[in-house]
Amino acid sequence: MNILIGDDHLLFREGLCRLLTQLDTDANFTEAGTFDEVMELAQGDQDFDLILMDLQMPGWPGFAGIQQICELQAGTPVVIVSASESQSDVRAALDAGASGYIPKSSSVKIMLSALNLVFSGGIYVPPAAIQGEGPGVGNGTSSSSSNAGSSNNGNSALPSLTQRQRDVLRCLREGKSNKQIAYELGLSEGTVKIHVTAVMRSLGVRNRTQAVIASADLLP
Repeated sequence: MNILIGDDHLLFREGLCRLLTQLDTDANFTEAGTFDEVMELAQGDQDFDLILMDLQMPGWPGFAGIQQICELQAGTPVVIVSASESQSDVRAALDAGASGYIPKSSSVKIMLSALNLVFSGGIYVPPAAIQGEGPGVGNGTSSSSSNAGSSNNGNSALPSLTQRQRDVLRCLREGKSNKQIAYELGLSEGTVKIHVTAVMRSLGVRNRTQAVIASADLLP
């Protein structure tokens, strides 16, 4: 397995290398300390199986840089490993094509589980980014407890849903696929999947059909 690690902190890169040997003892690591170095390596002849990249590296051009790397290494999962836990950063990274976003504060167990999910074709996002997307949304409470059974009590407010999640729910009620929702809302399909998961958790349901039924009294 060939892994590219882009981070401007040498000690963190070395720590990631040691951690990732738990996934593949024969992994080959290529390190870069600036975004320009990541770009140069991505443009080279070597194909990578995984790219781990920090935000705000020297030369960082913004989230469009993630899209550039994804295009240069098509089919290779790009995972952001960042000290930032801002939900706006998580959303922007996923919208740009990242296959996951792992906060540097995550435990070793969580990081390894996240990478295994990515390798299996999934998209990893921090739980906090699924539970809410801004101040005042859900008041920081869990969306799977008291709100789960409130869909039939005539409550006119959607439990713990952001405006974007409400938009996704409306699209679900119109029978649209994730691809259609992504096109209509200007999101990546991966981000749509995250929002669908958040909607189902908030409504206390297990599939899209149940979400539509549960929201019958909640959306106009």
